Parts: sequence; structure tokens; C-alpha cells
Amino acid sequence: MDADANAHVPERRAATTGSAGGLAYWGPAVAVSLAMFIGVIDSTLMNVAIPSIVTDLDTTVTVVQGAISFYAMVMAALILPGGKLSSMYGIRRLMTATLLVYGVGTTLAALSWNVAVLYVGWSVIEGAAAAVLLPLTFTVLLVSYEGADRAKALGILAGVNAAGAAFGPLLGGAVTTFASWRWGFGVEVLIVLVALAFVRYLPEESLSETRTKLDVGGTVLSIAGTTALVAGVLLAGRYGWISARRPFAVGGVRLDLFGASPTVWLVGFGIVVFAAFVQYERRVEREGGSPLVPVRLLSNAPFTAGIVTNAARSLVLAGFIFVVPVFLQSGAGYTAFETGVAMLPFSVATFVASIFTTGWRRFVAPKLLIQGGVVLMGLGVLALVSQTALDATVTQLAVPMALVGLGLGLVMAQLIDMTLSAVEQRDSAAASGLLNATMMLGYSFGTAIVGTYLLRRFYGGVVEGVLTAAGAGEGASASDREALAAALERAAETATKETQQAVLDGLTPAQRELLADVFDAAIVQAQRETLLLLALFVLLVLLVSTLLPNGGRGGDA
Repeated sequence: MDADANAHVPERRAATTGSAGGLAYWGPAVAVSLAMFIGVIDSTLMNVAIPSIVTDLDTTVTVVQGAISFYAMVMAALILPGGKLSSMYGIRRLMTATLLVYGVGTTLAALSWNVAVLYVGWSVIEGAAAAVLLPLTFTVLLVSYEGADRAKALGILAGVNAAGAAFGPLLGGAVTTFASWRWGFGVEVLIVLVALAFVRYLPEESLSETRTKLDVGGTVLSIAGTTALVAGVLLAGRYGWISARRPFAVGGVRLDLFGASPTVWLVGFGIVVFAAFVQYERRVEREGGSPLVPVRLLSNAPFTAGIVTNAARSLVLAGFIFVVPVFLQSGAGYTAFETGVAMLPFSVATFVASIFTTGWRRFVAPKLLIQGGVVLMGLGVLALVSQTALDATVTQLAVPMALVGLGLGLVMAQLIDMTLSAVEQRDSAAASGLLNATMMLGYSFGTAIVGTYLLRRFYGGVVEGVLTAAGAGEGASASDREALAAALERAAETATKETQQAVLDGLTPAQRELLADVFDAAIVQAQRETLLLLALFVLLVLLVSTLLPNGGRGGDA
């Protein structure tokens, strides 16, 4: 069956290569790059529009943040089965149908007249469509190109991935500031229409000539395991990673978790389910079935090293994309649009490096290029520490931002191709799904860990500054400080701008000045400490990258 599954692939490539250099040849790369772009900017675009959505739909910040979290959870939960579909249906038909579904979801989100409609259109429909689109993008490039052209196409896709994450705030800030947050979804509709125009250049066939069935048992286990992991990580910021920082309740019913955070239970459950998933997939494979993820992939050392390194890289990128905009807007007073402008050097550098460094593997081993890129990322993050100040300008931030972007682009240009080229053609769909699934988990962990650390250090710094200014610093125990920081965090989560301003107006001018100084000092110190934590995670990427194979070129250059 495996031989049959691959019999038509060389013929498809030969036909494609015949028009090399033309629009028809690069049409698949254009189509999937546009699909990747809308999938990546979706959540970052909406992050900066939260206040406007709250006002327009008469809801709360927590509810809108819940929509963002639910979108991430739906996409992560469905991404493994979504990656399987290209082995079951024709690639062109699958991409067309998925883009149309995505277009329906983003149109519904743009027209949302209440939060429920926003959840259905964006979190559910768009999230499910993105779960099919993201792994499909890699699969299309694997079957459409080979050698240096495949490396170049994957480099472009990697650049679009990272640049889109940073471009989202710029686009979101622009449409929110100058028009309406709804236009953000409207722009996505336009991109979907353009992508549909290029879909006709995609291969018509599925990856398998023999019609395969969906692994229902594996699908159920993967959805349950991924949902538990992502939900646990998302709750960590509010309830803590180990010990519960506050009572956990569902539907008004308080659950007794023996003093532990729900994160512990959910992540633990997710790990157990995935252990069962691996055993189930082994059994399906032994019985001659079509597993959701062939177990042979997990025993492929170069591929496994690649997805682990890429997951660690995703953790760093997610943390960076989170903390830098938060500081620029909350500390330095940048608008959402100005924040996007400040991050342009990062976006441009990532995109350029991803495209133009794919051919360097002819002169330097891909592993060394990846590790060199990681070092550049670390230098950029450390340079940002020295530039962290309330009066930091776009010019001062440009070089550190560009360093991080150049390093990230260099890593992604080599890593994606090296990882996916390590698997056989018959496993490309499953490999793409697994790569995207682990990447999504990396993003979730990065945002949760780094975001939680930033907020904890900030609120702790505020409490410390207030107690010191009041002369009560020595009399407050560590538990007292922790309780005060948690109370301050709860107040910040629920208080509106008007409520906060009313509190400040009730203070004397001297008190307002003191409080402003405490907040300013706390946010700067918290940002510096968080960037240092991010630098440690960059070091983790460097250590994990030692698992990558020393020789080889990832793809034929």
C-alpha cells in the first residue's frame, strides 16, 4: 500500500517542474503563504482590538480573551486530524473547501452582533478551518517542490509565519485606530479570495491513491489530550502552575482540587491521554490500519529532534511576541499602531532571512546555521534588556528587534525543511500535522509561562514599591506580599478604565505621583527580568538543537 501511495508523486513533480519559474510553478507557494498568513495574524490581530470589541459588543475583557483562548484551543485540538485529511481527499479540493469555510467564519466574525456570534464565527469555524489549513500548507510544498526550490518555498512560508505574528498588531492597530476592529476580519476575507485564485495551481490528487479512513479512536484521543494540555496551560496564568492561587469554580460550583491548580490536573490528564494515544496508534499500525500518526515517525530521530527544536523555538517566539507589545503599550505608552511600527524591523528581518538564507546550506551545515541563528536571537533579546526604558524610541529598539528577527529567520529557513525532509513522502501529511501540533503547544506554553512571569513580577513589584514607600516593607511577610499581589491582579482584571481613573482621582496629587512612579519602576523591572527569562529559553533552544543531525542538507540544495 505504501508503494502505491507514492507511485504518482514523481509524475506530479515532473509535471510541475516543467513550468518552473512561471506563475503556475510558484502558484502553490503563493496560495499556501496567503493561507498561513491569515492563520497566523488572526489571534495577534485581535489582541490589540480587545478594548474596542468590549465596547462595541457590550461585554468584558475576560469574555473576549476567552474567545481568543477558545480559538487557540479549537485549532490545537483539531490540528492532528486536520493534517490527516490531505491523505483522504484531493489537495486542491480540500484547500478550496477549507478556505471557503474560513471565509464564512471570518465574515460572520466581522458582522458579529453579539459575543455568541463572535465565538461561533471566529473561535469555532475559523479555528477548525485553521487546523486544516496550517498543516496543509507544509504538505502542499512538500509535494509541489523538491531540492533548492522546496527549501526556498519552505523558507518563504517560515518567513510569512513569523512576520505575520508580528504584523498582526500593526494591522490590528491600524484598523482599530482608523476604522473598526471589524475591518480586521474584512481584510482576512479579501486575502481568502486572493488565495482562492491561486488554488487552481495546487495538485488535484490526494497523497494516497488508496482511499484511507480517518482513525476515529486516535482522533478522539488526540483531541482529548491536546485540549487538556492547552486548557491547562491557558489556566496557569490565573490559577498558578502548581498550587492554586485562587479557588477554581465551574458554573458557580467550586471544585476541590486538594489545593492544586487545575493546570496540574489538566496537564497530567493530557500526558496520560497521549501515552494512551501512542499505544493505540501502535496497535492500529500492527493491525494494518491507517493510524492518525504513524509510530515510525516518533522513532525517526532527525524528525523528532526537529519537532522538539521547533517547539522550543515556538515557545521563544510566543513569549517575545507577547512581552514586547505589552511593555510598549502598558509601559512606554505606545499605541497599538506604534507598537506594530516598532516591531517592523523584527518582521522584515525575519522574512528576509527566511527567504535569502536557504541556499547557505551549500557552504555551511544546516545545524550550524540553526545554532548561529539561535545565538543571534539571544544577542537580540539581551540587547533589548539594555534598551528597556519608558522613553525607549523606535530607533533605539530597531537593532535589537532586527537581531532577533535575523536569528529567527535563519533558524526557520533551515529547521522546517530539515525536519520535514527527514520523513518519507507517504508520511508528509502526518508529519505536517505533528509539526504544527507541537508548534501550537510551544506557542501556548510560551505565552502562558512568559506572560504569567511578566504579570507576577509586575504586580509583585508594585506591592513591594507601595510597601516600601509606606514604611511597611519589613513588616510584611512573603505570604502577605503574595496575597496583595494576587488581590491587585484581580482588581486589574475586573476594573474598567473609568473605575481605575476614579480611584486615581480620589488620591492627592502626591499620592498619584507616588503611585505612578511605583508602577513605572515595576513595569520596567518586570520587563527586564522577563527578557532575561526569555534569554534562558533561547539557551534551551540552543541546547535542544544539539540533538539535530550533524550532516545532511535538510533538502537537496
